[in-house]
Amino acid sequence: MSVVVVGAGLAGVACAREVADAGIPVRVLDRGRAPGGRMASRCHDGRPIDTGAAYFTVRDPEFAEVVADWRTAGLARPWTSELAVLDHGERLRAPGPMRWAAPRGLCSLVAALAEGLPLELGHEVKRVTSGPTVDGEPADVVVLAMPDPQALRVLDPGLGAVALASGRPWRPVLAVAAEYAERTWAELPAAFVNDHPVLSLIADDGARRGDDAPVLVAHTVSDVARRFDEQPEEAVPLVVEAVGELLGITARPVWTHAHRWRFASPEQDRDVPFHLGADGIGLAGDGWGSSRIETAWRSGSLLGREVVRRLG
Repeated sequence: MSVVVVGAGLAGVACAREVADAGIPVRVLDRGRAPGGRMASRCHDGRPIDTGAAYFTVRDPEFAEVVADWRTAGLARPWTSELAVLDHGERLRAPGPMRWAAPRGLCSLVAALAEGLPLELGHEVKRVTSGPTVDGEPADVVVLAMPDPQALRVLDPGLGAVALASGRPWRPVLAVAAEYAERTWAELPAAFVNDHPVLSLIADDGARRGDDAPVLVAHTVSDVARRFDEQPEEAVPLVVEAVGELLGITARPVWTHAHRWRFASPEQDRDVPFHLGADGIGLAGDGWGSSRIETAWRSGSLLGREVVRRLG
């Protein structure tokens, strides 16, 4: 028996973890240089900056056990139960569940879960066909743990999974990290930005990391991400200006970085946590449910258990 998981984000790693722990051989392939997917962290001067997800929440009891292990290892910490809402010049409160952060970057959580798994990084998969096969190599099960549009790039058009992955729009986002010489803004864990032409969210990376570094990460609205899709760095002045206006920052940042997420989140949720066809091809990720880190873990874990059950 053999299982191939394409995608080393949280969903793919969680799936592979279930399969490997059941004693079934599994390979995890990813074109990137490190596991993490959209929980990736950008390092600057040795300090990680989360440019993907801003935080995560914990609702599922089983996910809570995983988070408890991360917390014990010093990888995750409770951050804040209240975010701000910036709405037409007003600052409102947005109480809610505890938001968790990762002192070493969200990518460290995926790396911890992947420990001991056979990761093949820098491995770009070209085609998944019936059999199933991955670039001509057969497997009993192939899992694509990635956004639908990325899965469609590698799935053979005749496969049943193509219909499931087709026709659902995804929102793009540009994430701009900016480091300043000093902290001059009022205390701000993170803020949702309502009805703004440029921004949808601002996160204080120093606050969530716990080191008070003067670093902010801003996420754009989809229209801005589409406009600067080919040249993300050209959006930086626009984003920096918008952040300055909202937070009263007059200084220019000393360092900036723009990261493009073409498929940040789907426009519609799904009501099933994963897909595993009779042809042995599975789909998982945070697009299988509401778009959250917890959703990605649950999707991958449940698919992994179904793979184990099917292979016996």
